[in-house]
Formats: sequence, C-alpha cells, structure tokens
Amino acid sequence: MDDSVVGILVTVVGLAVVIAMIAGIWKVFEKAGRPGWGCLIPLYNLVLLLGMAGKPLWWIVLLIIPLVSIVVVIMINIEIAKNFGKSTGYGLGLALLPMFFYPMLGFSNARYQGPPA
Repeated sequence: MDDSVVGILVTVVGLAVVIAMIAGIWKVFEKAGRPGWGCLIPLYNLVLLLGMAGKPLWWIVLLIIPLVSIVVVIMINIEIAKNFGKSTGYGLGLALLPMFFYPMLGFSNARYQGPPA
C-alpha cells in the first residue's frame, strides 16, 4: 500500500475518533445539565467535570501536580460514572479509554442522578 494512502487512512480514522469523542462528551455534559459546548473550552471543562463529580473547585490544583493528577482523574471519572448509575469499572474505562467510554455514556440511556448530597 502506498504511504500516502496509509496517511490518509490514519487521518480519517483519527478524525472520526476525535469527532465521536467530542460528540460523546458533549452529550454527557448536556445530560448532566451543563452546556455541551463547555467540553470544548479548556479549564472550563474541568470546572464542569468537577461539578458533575461533586468535587470542590480547588481540585484543579491537584490536576497540576504530576502523578497526583493521574489518581485525581481516575477518582473524578469514577464519581461521574457513579452519578450516571454506572460501576467503578466503567469509571476506570472513562479515565483510561475515554475515546470509547464517553461516547458510550453520552449516547446510552443512562441518566445523570447528580452527586450525592
């Protein structure tokens, strides 16, 4: 196969994955009562995700710290999954394979139940 054909194929597949990811997380935000376009704005999307997970805003500081941020991202995604009635395993999927799990969550019939009071 010609290198240019491979390049075009990789570009098309990559673009499809990016579009599916954006559409999926947009739907997740809308299901949680947040503006869907908020997923496209850096930092603002973190504020919205923290709200969906029921975590305080100062956790953004934790996301700046190397290694700590990995644990924090996993914790946030687990809470988001639980707030949609999904399992801890699903939350790990959101954290580790977001390009698959966010579209699955966004286009599923799962409903946002909000963070626990």
